[in-house]
Amino acid sequence: MNKNKVLIITYYWPPAGGPGVQRWLKFVKYLPEFNIEPIVYIPENPNYPLIDHSLIAEVSKEITILKQPISEPYKWAGLFSKKSSKTISKGIISEEKKQSIIEKIMLYVRGNFFIPDARKSWVKPSVRYLLDYIEKEHISTIITTGPPHSLHLIGLQLKEKLGIKWLADFRDPWTTIGYHKQLKLTESSKLKHKALENQVLNSADQIIVTSSVTKKEFQNITNTPIEVITNGYDYETVEAKPLDTKFTLAHIGSLLSKRNPEVLWQVLAELIKENKSFAQDFQLKFVGAVSQTVLESIDKNGLTPYLNTIGYVSHKASIAFQKSSQVLLLVEIDSEETKCIIPGKLFEYMVSNRPILALGPKDSDVERIIKETNTGNYFSYIDNRSIKSIILSHYKSYLDKSLQVQAIGLQKYSRKNLTSKLVSVIPKN
Repeated sequence: MNKNKVLIITYYWPPAGGPGVQRWLKFVKYLPEFNIEPIVYIPENPNYPLIDHSLIAEVSKEITILKQPISEPYKWAGLFSKKSSKTISKGIISEEKKQSIIEKIMLYVRGNFFIPDARKSWVKPSVRYLLDYIEKEHISTIITTGPPHSLHLIGLQLKEKLGIKWLADFRDPWTTIGYHKQLKLTESSKLKHKALENQVLNSADQIIVTSSVTKKEFQNITNTPIEVITNGYDYETVEAKPLDTKFTLAHIGSLLSKRNPEVLWQVLAELIKENKSFAQDFQLKFVGAVSQTVLESIDKNGLTPYLNTIGYVSHKASIAFQKSSQVLLLVEIDSEETKCIIPGKLFEYMVSNRPILALGPKDSDVERIIKETNTGNYFSYIDNRSIKSIILSHYKSYLDKSLQVQAIGLQKYSRKNLTSKLVSVIPKN
């Protein structure tokens, strides 16, 4: 039986590190099992903010990978300020009052001269190259995934020129994503973003989103069918490590400036002051990039002596850290816009058999999933007494060597099951 060829247009691909690469790396891994032949189109010379060479081994040699050059403005920006260009490309944006003149200028230029984003120059050459390839290979379906949302403009133009079936996958929202407000957009630029978003949502044959909140948002803009396919977990083979001897509260991944739960730092400071045993056993562990704002808050609350900063590690190493930590910390910005954000690490946290302590806005998708799977506790930024109570409860279980979770219903979040859901919305030849 001939396999159904599907062209997947993505910016993030190994050796890119971080969460952006995982979703389509895993879909591509499992699609052949469903009689679909994925063909992946990526930039030849990308400027990835994070690199993880270990992920290259996960790409099957049987997968066709197409590459075309891309012009990367972040490379040029690095000539003016290497530090600012690197942190902005990672999504770590300083508080406005702490931004240097160079950072403010870079944010203004990024927001108003690169619409929808800094990879917009890749659209025209990609369309030109892919037009011939699609016709030659008789491809009937394409999938674009963003951010960067400029990749959806490639899909839009290919749809207009070829009448091809097009699925637009949104790993994050477009105009309502949290950092959008930090880009110093003019009113004219805001309108351009909204117009492009509207055009994409109403031209695609199928929209895919990662959360039910984003689905509701997009349903106010389009009648195009929308399917929620979350991120998920895969079965990772990692070297088993014993649980930390310290009572570790570990955050795996980037901690941005606004992911800074002062209420948690205050609660931890109180526990250290009030409980001598807790102070001796406790360690706060950060694995990944951390903004200076968060580190300053940690120091202000007297937690620096209890902090172990690991820095960025490979994906496999991050899984090992998750499994060996006592409690896993998940933090989201406390705002209406972030109710739809479901960090990819949530699903890996859920299968680590370690309790999750999560903070974020009330009624978020993360809150629903954690409660539904019985994998931890979720708090708003004002639940200081409840946070303190659950940390003490976990600490008591740690002392008793009984700290674990009894998760339920995780199977539907496996990458293979999620790929099956994706296949159900891909048109048949």
